[in-house]
Amino acid sequence: MGVKVYGPPMSTCTARVISTLEEMGAEYEVVPIDFEAGEHKQPPHLARNPFGQVPAFEDGDLMLFESRAIARYVARKYKSSGPDLLREGNLQESAMVDLWLEVESQQYNPAIAPIVYQCLVIPMRGGVADQKLIDANVEKLGKVLDVYEDHLSKTKYLAGDFFSLADLSHLPYTHYFMATPYASLFESRPHVQAWWQDLSSRPAVRKTAAAMPTSR
Repeated sequence: MGVKVYGPPMSTCTARVISTLEEMGAEYEVVPIDFEAGEHKQPPHLARNPFGQVPAFEDGDLMLFESRAIARYVARKYKSSGPDLLREGNLQESAMVDLWLEVESQQYNPAIAPIVYQCLVIPMRGGVADQKLIDANVEKLGKVLDVYEDHLSKTKYLAGDFFSLADLSHLPYTHYFMATPYASLFESRPHVQAWWQDLSSRPAVRKTAAAMPTSR
């Protein structure tokens, strides 16, 4: 049995897993889940992910959910054939990878996700964006990116002068964010912008992003 990823490739969390698989050169199958039909809340998918979300990940008898945990598993499973995204052979480097993975999860994602949702998802569904919510999170994200700008003035990538899962985990929401009217938050910070250009030009990232349309 091969590796299967359950979820639409345009989903941010599914894209996090797919980009890691692509980066590692792994073979995998994407099994689409129809959100509009409510397939993610039906018993077959709830057996894969009891929270009724995507993605779910199947590797033989192993079933995983939570995209960041899946990405770590993928990085470990294919370490011998792909890049060392976790640096687990070096205590200090692996600690920095862990640290910036936590920053992405706890600082970056909570600020950027509402902006993407308000600017792209709600209008796509015929709704009206909440500008107050956008403004509050733009301010929050700006402060986070100030920290990134200072940090990236000293190292090429987040965990050091090596590309890691900490960088790659930023792909999904940043890809969509750059299609919002607030992309200048990156463009006005030269080190952040250079880091994003480096990340977004990687072949695995380009292939993943090709399945993530920013408009309909």
